[in-house]
Amino acid sequence: MSTAEAAATAQARAPGSTIKFSSPRQIPVVGVVTEDEEAQGVFKPVDLNCVIKLLEETGKDDLEEKQLKSVKKMVQCYQNGLPLRDLAQIFKILNLCAGKIKKQPHFIEPACNILKLCGLPFLKKKVSDEITYAEDTANSIALLGDLMIIPSSELRIQICKCIIDFYHAEPPKQHITGYQQASSSYKIKMAEVGGLAKTMVQSLVLFENQLVEKLWVLKTLQHLSASEVNCTLMVKAQAASGICAHLNDPDPSGQLLFRSSEILWNLLEKSSKEEIIQQLSNLECLLALKKVFKNLFTRGLSHYDRQLRNDILVITTIISQNPGAPMIECGFTRDLILFATFNEVKSQNPLVKGLKFSNSYEDFELKKLLFNIIVTFCKDLSTIQLLIDGKVILALFTYVKKPEKHKIVEWSAAQYEELQLHAIATLSSVAPFLIDEYMLYQGNAHVLAFLEWCDSEDSFFSHGNSFHGTGGRGNKFAQMRYSLRLLRAMVYLEHETIHKDLCEKRAIQQLIAYVNAWRGKKDQTAASLLIKLWRKEEKELGVKRDKHGKIVDTKKPLFTSFQEEQKITPLPANCPTIAVMDVAENIRAKIYAVLGKLDFENLPGLSAEDFVTLCIIHRYLDFKIGEIWNEIYEEIKLEKLRPVTTDKKILESIITASENIGKMVASLQSEMIESQACQDVQNEQKVYTKVQATHKQRELANKSWENFLARTSNVKTLKKAKRLQEKGIESSRYSEHPPNAVFHPTDIKGLHTTVPSGGVVTVESTPARLVGGPLADTDITLKKLPIRGGALQRVKAVKTVNEPEKSVPA
Repeated sequence: MSTAEAAATAQARAPGSTIKFSSPRQIPVVGVVTEDEEAQGVFKPVDLNCVIKLLEETGKDDLEEKQLKSVKKMVQCYQNGLPLRDLAQIFKILNLCAGKIKKQPHFIEPACNILKLCGLPFLKKKVSDEITYAEDTANSIALLGDLMIIPSSELRIQICKCIIDFYHAEPPKQHITGYQQASSSYKIKMAEVGGLAKTMVQSLVLFENQLVEKLWVLKTLQHLSASEVNCTLMVKAQAASGICAHLNDPDPSGQLLFRSSEILWNLLEKSSKEEIIQQLSNLECLLALKKVFKNLFTRGLSHYDRQLRNDILVITTIISQNPGAPMIECGFTRDLILFATFNEVKSQNPLVKGLKFSNSYEDFELKKLLFNIIVTFCKDLSTIQLLIDGKVILALFTYVKKPEKHKIVEWSAAQYEELQLHAIATLSSVAPFLIDEYMLYQGNAHVLAFLEWCDSEDSFFSHGNSFHGTGGRGNKFAQMRYSLRLLRAMVYLEHETIHKDLCEKRAIQQLIAYVNAWRGKKDQTAASLLIKLWRKEEKELGVKRDKHGKIVDTKKPLFTSFQEEQKITPLPANCPTIAVMDVAENIRAKIYAVLGKLDFENLPGLSAEDFVTLCIIHRYLDFKIGEIWNEIYEEIKLEKLRPVTTDKKILESIITASENIGKMVASLQSEMIESQACQDVQNEQKVYTKVQATHKQRELANKSWENFLARTSNVKTLKKAKRLQEKGIESSRYSEHPPNAVFHPTDIKGLHTTVPSGGVVTVESTPARLVGGPLADTDITLKKLPIRGGALQRVKAVKTVNEPEKSVPA
């Protein structure tokens, strides 16, 4: 049977009522054992139906005592675990005992004892028992949730403990012969099939004023919410809203808030986020979250409180993504904006009076989370006024500046850098909605000044250890990137005031200067990249160019394949022609504008091919004007209009001038191509000459080596070389010696080589008689030499140099 089928058969059960379980046998067996049998680990058959029948009987005087005794005996027999085949009958007994508790309190203890047994691992006799008894097991475990309605605190707590034991299973106390332990996840799976999580959520309403029971149920739900299946069941039971609404219930232990937030986290991660957001988007839940967050923000001092505060803020951020959530109505939005900006913009609000951020990890994370929620707020137009009142733009701009040295701040250098990048990224999302505020606080001036610092040589060691700082370690690239994104976001609005202000502050000239400094892969310049994009664009548009990129049609140098296919038709004066529409439909005009600002005459890093293309780009505007006048001339012809003689001459002159420009550019391109070809030939010739010289040198070296080998291996060759050497020496000498000149012989007698030799110095050894022979004492320096003259000789007794003279008695 599949788990889905088992779940479908699970129904609500009332304590004490008759439950139907499918079982392949009629008479279950209980293990009643003797001491010897217990030592061997065996079950002695006992009829469980007798226990059930006894519990169902009523009206006898001593019946309660018999019933309690029979249940106690059954519990003793299952101290090592419950067999799956007997589970249905055992839980039926549990249900009967629970039904009697209201009138007969003595049944609390046996019911709790049975629940304790349920915390032990289930036992199976066959491998197939887990599948065979799946439906019975699922229905039995589901009964635990139904028993929560019994008005017994002890029973409810024991039920929670029993369920928690599913996730911390202990091994059986003793091995039972013929049985083995069911898989560790079997109980958890059967709890999912039986829908236990749903009934446990529904039981929460029973404990609004009973803190102990409520905490145990929350602890149980915390374990159950580790499963996606259980989270789905809990969502159907409205767990999110039910738990969130009671976050502020009195709890001295602090467990209620902790366990509730953990359950909410699990629900958001493992079930439908949209459904959770919908459940929490009500005034009651948001007021509860607001109160919790404010208390933790203003009074939380411990590490645990700060972590919990951040978790609550993340949950709030997720809820704020729903435009229908009453964040503004409950005042939560205003408070969060205040908390996000009070450190940068001084506030007199008593809520933040005396508060300060520390550089702890939790406060650092909180600051980033507050930046995130501001981005979420700006997407709702109803919060714009609150953002203005909170001076959010001013607060964020306090980070758009050069880091000040020797200034005492709350954050470390690495933390400040990450917050700086995060603040600029936040401005990119918020500032487009607050244009007036952006201009009021001189936003363009701040960004341009910051960009100027980014481009300066000022020493600055960035850490680059965050998402926003990717690729920015040891440089200012991350700061440049986010500043440009901010400018792009503002320029994209096409707001006249912003554009005018940027032009007045010479933003174009400043930006023209990474652009020129920018270098890509293989040291590629921005100009080279733009020209490459031009060629790619023209190729896609089908513009006619030869293999060198030269103009083919001087009359229509910019014509695309689409323009060639379209015929010119007369249009009203307010309708753009094909030539005009072409300007907006591709990026050639944009590339021309950018390169024009970069200065066509001083573009670095261009190849010969780039210069050929640059000739066309430089004359783009002239070509486009000629193209438009040509369309005008053709439309006049099609409309069979005849311009006056003067206009006709002017029109023809304009068209001719445009064509002449095309011819001039083509001629210039030809010169560049020829010049490059000549340069290539010259470069090739230089390389060839260099290669030829290398080969010649190699040949000479090989020939010299061969001559050397010949002289060393052939006597005749050696003698011939000697004669040539002597002849060369004689020919280099003077035929007549100058008067008073000293002649030095250059021949080395006895030399048997024909290669030049170095200077020869004859060194004669010191005669042995001077050093006393080979057996003389070599440590001469430590001996005092004799006064008598003559050669050094051994002496029998000498006095050391450093030995003091003995005084002679008078």
